[in-house]
Amino acid sequence: MLRSSAVRAALVATVLAALGVSCGTGAGTDEPGGSTVAAAGRTGPAASSPASPGAGGSPDASGASGASGAATPPSPPAEKVRDAFAGLQATLGDSCTPGNCAYFLGRVYDELHRLERAMRADPKGPGHFPEPLALIGKLDTELGGDRTFENLEEHQEALIGTRDRINTWMQGHPDDYR
Repeated sequence: MLRSSAVRAALVATVLAALGVSCGTGAGTDEPGGSTVAAAGRTGPAASSPASPGAGGSPDASGASGASGAATPPSPPAEKVRDAFAGLQATLGDSCTPGNCAYFLGRVYDELHRLERAMRADPKGPGHFPEPLALIGKLDTELGGDRTFENLEEHQEALIGTRDRINTWMQGHPDDYR
């Protein structure tokens, strides 16, 4: 436990030094719930990930003694399905217009794959999202790994149809995006 506290204190000091904040004298090892840990709690989430408070896995002032043993702060949490789905929904009002078509089709493609990554990383598991993942897989097969504008334009109906079918599926599963 002492080694974990020393490593945590060194990590906090490094982050605070990078931010230009002084740690003071004592490096926080005498006071596990002291100012160094409290400062890390304020700067840690903003500096390392957009994790919500209480998500678990991050030390806080009350659990600074290392009870959770979480030594994995460098990997940010996976994006939530609801956030990725919101990005896909944002494309619903857009269309392929002259001067905007390449951007629009590329964005729909990107948002579909952002949603796919979120679904695969979701705690419910990818088996909870069989239809959307199958639809994206079918689209990827049809596109043949070619993400060029010309190919996306050629397969525009499949791309937009996949987006719309996934939107309909998600609307029937509101617990996954609200």
